[in-house]
Amino acid sequence: MFVLIAGGGRTASHLATLLLARHHEVRLIEHRRDVLARLHHELPTEVIYEGNPIDPQVLEHADIHRAKVLAACTSSDEDNLSLCFFARTRYQVPRTIGWINNPRAAWLFDEKFHVDVALNQAQIFSSLIEEEMSLGDMVTLLKLRRGRYSLVEEKIPTGAAALGVAIKDLRLPPDSVIATIIRHGQILIPRGETRFEVGDEVLAIADSKGAQELAGLFGRPDAQQKA
Repeated sequence: MFVLIAGGGRTASHLATLLLARHHEVRLIEHRRDVLARLHHELPTEVIYEGNPIDPQVLEHADIHRAKVLAACTSSDEDNLSLCFFARTRYQVPRTIGWINNPRAAWLFDEKFHVDVALNQAQIFSSLIEEEMSLGDMVTLLKLRRGRYSLVEEKIPTGAAALGVAIKDLRLPPDSVIATIIRHGQILIPRGETRFEVGDEVLAIADSKGAQELAGLFGRPDAQQKA
């Protein structure tokens, strides 16, 4: 997949490094001399395109017409919005990602400017803190469908509400499913008659509300009271 990154800050350069390690084709555009000097020590020369990322000629020279994803990661929210807008309307780039520098400007990063994914650090951190507080000892392993669902894991402690109860008798949240149970190091396929034991590691897929309800079933009673 060809990804075009506008801006060469620390976030952008690290993103480029990760994408290259996964064998994606990457072009990164930057014009600041001091930043370019650092980039040439971090990335292959052929990845770096010198020029102003909001200049159409620079974008075209970096083959924006071939890009499947544009990641607008400059230090200017105005530039990031403009890049997402023109990437879609002028160059028909299928996916756009906009980095938000000022959280107060987050409301602008939506479909009006053709921003498919808006990355707001303040919102991400607050969501993570809120999730950690609400889920007790439950661990989020993976986000799915742009964060709508999560793969979560819980090791069932003594006193959990689900202990000794068959899966078919549990009132599981509607948007959740028990994916697997690990018992004594072995994978156990969950079935209707399966009953949970202390020490079982339960892996489940659920939305945010369902994950909280599962934490109530599989977690420590005292952790839920504190949450």
